[in-house]
Order: sequence, then structure tokens, then C-alpha cells
Amino acid sequence: MADTRPTLEAVAAHAGVSRATVSRVVNGSTGVRAAVRDRVERAVADLGYIPNSAARSLVTRRTGAVAVIVAEPERRVFADPFFAQQLRGISRELAAYDTQLVLMLVERREDYDRIGRYLSGGHVDGTLMFSLHRDDPLPGMAAASGLPAVFGGRPGWPGAEDDPGLLYVDADNRDGARQAVRHLRDRGRKRIAVITGPLDQTSAADRLDGYRDALGGPGDVAQGDFTAGGGERAMLELLDRCPDLDAVFASSDLMATGALRALRARGLRVPEDVAIVGYDDMEPASWSDPPLTTVRQEVEEMGRLMAGLLLRRLGVAPPDEGLAPVITQARLIVRAST
Repeated sequence: MADTRPTLEAVAAHAGVSRATVSRVVNGSTGVRAAVRDRVERAVADLGYIPNSAARSLVTRRTGAVAVIVAEPERRVFADPFFAQQLRGISRELAAYDTQLVLMLVERREDYDRIGRYLSGGHVDGTLMFSLHRDDPLPGMAAASGLPAVFGGRPGWPGAEDDPGLLYVDADNRDGARQAVRHLRDRGRKRIAVITGPLDQTSAADRLDGYRDALGGPGDVAQGDFTAGGGERAMLELLDRCPDLDAVFASSDLMATGALRALRARGLRVPEDVAIVGYDDMEPASWSDPPLTTVRQEVEEMGRLMAGLLLRRLGVAPPDEGLAPVITQARLIVRAST
């Protein structure tokens, strides 16, 4: 069957301009008068012309795609609503600038080789990376590839604080934790424990620091893993170790839901016997029994901000807001669990 799709030559004939002029307009080049550009764009719309992306990338040296790399296995990414919200913010911002999202996950150590080859292979224009752990090789791989990168979360790897060009988006995790613990103290709670996330991630370490700031001491600490199962195990450990505790700050909503399950299993009432505060304010927090007091971070907006920073660094989006790391504010949302 013959290919009946309109060609560059057909658009040029329809607009009454040269093929080279159409090529410059389609590829976003400068130096075309506004009236001519409008005429070409009308011809493109009239004929339904779709530029050949492979040919365009040869001209622009752009692929029109961005790699979004989450340093977590599939089972975590698709079970935790945090990742869904962040990816939604990223996807919407990229789509607004006609840029494709290529999602890559880290299931096993061998995946790093695959990701490194992909980043160095000219398949994408830049990368967004988040949920990194302390010794994660991904930042070094981004640097080795030469691709512009934006990170989700405060960088914690050696030398990051000395890199003036490093771009990242995070919430003020330390202050969010302070708000949670101060709220529990204001409610008259005397022995407040914490369930942390993995402490090789800066978000978890910052929340632990904020807990200790507000408590004024080391406190009672159990380590979780940002999952409901991890929160349940940590809560049971705390109850065995600190039977007189009357409040707990769980460093994520998923861990807080696991803690609620453990408290019910021990016959303890929330908040009468033990008050609980989570972190994130994912939608299920308001559905839990009782509804969960939590610290809200604007996760979808953080994803949008990450994508916006990268698009501006690539020159795809206008540089209106500048290029600098972004720290968003966290805010306590009070519900029935306290």
C-alpha cells in the first residue's frame, strides 16, 4: 500500500514557501518571519502533517524524551501512591511541552548497567532521578552520560553540597517532622516514638532529625522501610520495647497504616491510648480508621517542579523561574488519629 501521508514538500507547496523554510519551522529554528511561520503552521494543520521524529532529532540533536529513573523495585513503585502522584506531576509537565516520559526502575543490581548504557546511548535529552539511596551509582551515571539531570530529594552523596549546578526538588522534611512532634506534645503526649524510613535516604534522615529537634533528645526509634508491612513490624517492636508509649510519629502514611494495624492487634485504641501522625498526606490517609493526622507535602507539585527545572535547563521551557534547587513547605493536617 502506498504511503499517503503528507510530505514536507506538500506542506511547502501548500504554504507557498520552500522546503527549507518548512523544515526550519517544524524543527523550531529561529530566523523565520512571524507571517511566514503562521502560514507554514496553517499548512501543517490543514494537511495533517506529522514530522518524522527520527529526522527531526538529526537536525535538532534532541530526542524529545526524558528518562525518569526511580531507584526502587517495581513492587514498591506500583504499591505506593507516593510514586503515582510524583509521576503524575512529572508526566503532565512533560506532556505540556510535547516531551515523552521513559520510565526506568531498579529491580536488581544488573539494571544499573542497562540504565547506564541507555543514558549514554543518545536515547533521551535528560533525566529525572528520585528515591535515591546513599551509595546509589545513579548520580555518577548521569554525570558520566553528560545528560542534564534533576533529582528528587535533597542530595546526600559525597561532594553533592559542593556542586553549584546541582538541581533538585524536595520538601522541608525536617520542619515537617518538627510540626508532627510538636503537635503530639501540644496534645499532652509524654512518650513519643518514631518509625523512620530507610536512613540511607535523606528524606528519612531529615525526618528523624526533625523528630529529635522537637523532642529535645534521641527518643525511641524503630526503623521501617516506607511500607505498611515495615510500619507494622516497627510498631510491634516499639510496643514490646516501650509499653508505656502514648504517641508515634510514622515517617510515611503507609507505615502509619501498618502501625494502626499493629495497635489494633494489641487491643490499643487510637488516639485514646496511642496517638499517631503520618507523613505525605496521600489520599488513603483520610480513609483510614481513624482518619490519619499527617504532614502534607505536595507530591504531585514536586514532580511538576522537577520536570519544569529539567525542561528549562534543556531550553524547551522558557527560563522564567530560573534554575535553582527548590524546597517546598510541609504542612500538618490534623484528623482524628491524634
